[in-house]
Amino acid sequence: MKSPFFLAVGAAALSACATAPEMAPADPVARPMTEAPSATFDRDRDRDREAILAMAGTYKVSFDFIETAALRQGYELKDRKLSGGYEIVKVIEDRGDFISLQHILYVGGEDKFPLKHWRQDWQYEPEKVLTFIGGNAWTVTEVDASDRAGAWSQEVYQVDDSPRYGAVGEWSYENGIAAWQPATAWRPLPRRDMVSREDYHAVDAVNRHAIIPGGWIHEQDNTKVVLTSGEPVALVREIGINTYRHTDEVTSDEVDAHWEATAEYWAGIRAAWEAFEDAGDPFALTLKGEPTDLYTPLLDYASKVEDGEMTTEEALTEAKEVIGTYTTLTLPPLTERLR
Repeated sequence: MKSPFFLAVGAAALSACATAPEMAPADPVARPMTEAPSATFDRDRDRDREAILAMAGTYKVSFDFIETAALRQGYELKDRKLSGGYEIVKVIEDRGDFISLQHILYVGGEDKFPLKHWRQDWQYEPEKVLTFIGGNAWTVTEVDASDRAGAWSQEVYQVDDSPRYGAVGEWSYENGIAAWQPATAWRPLPRRDMVSREDYHAVDAVNRHAIIPGGWIHEQDNTKVVLTSGEPVALVREIGINTYRHTDEVTSDEVDAHWEATAEYWAGIRAAWEAFEDAGDPFALTLKGEPTDLYTPLLDYASKVEDGEMTTEEALTEAKEVIGTYTTLTLPPLTERLR
């Protein structure tokens, strides 16, 4: 069994890597589907689905973030953050108008092991969308009919399936490129900053996904904002590009086995978090900053299920108690939720 500490070290090792491995293009791999689209789907929606499903596969990944412009007197730009590794993206649900993609890192040296990473859920013409409101808190926002027509929401979740952010936008195909870009939206600090700095509180982000030859890219135009005065104050701008290139340097066999062993457990965890969104009320974590005390035990229970030390039912019982301990429907004012 891999301990919570070992799991955390694996994640930290990837985010702290000084240089990314050289990326080589490879032919796209077959994309799994759990359910065929409905016969009533129109051609445009099918085209969007193909773009979303094109993000599934086995990848060599680079993560590259550069602060570009100081927006507050006295601020000094931080060093570039560049890292990389291997990542498998799996289609874990496909209902036609809803697609869920689970990212799983494959980390370590010669003895690599799977490490559950982020998840992205796509909903066609959504009636509501998850919205980050600062201070480890979220609400569900209704989407106007005019804004959801032909559009898809993307909602992003943490390694423990707790929420991160959501937005709504349309897929476009200008100049022969399939790309999705919503309006700007707030998101929590990325882990690379959450564990190392306390000088800002949210990212106001422009978020773009585009399908490219041999893979896809996730581009970001980020403004890091300070919230202590009650109104957002821009601190610095940052550009980021995460590049996913199909690779045959690793196989997904071990990752597939890991996911099969823990899939039922994580389905139960997703349901626990979805209950907050379905209720429609604002909710928050009682933890400030990086929620290590939340995600470490949830990852640990998954490891115990995989190793046969706990049943799925036992693990879910313990995990739901942890989630209940660190969540609340009674939100303090924003400035009190900030670390």
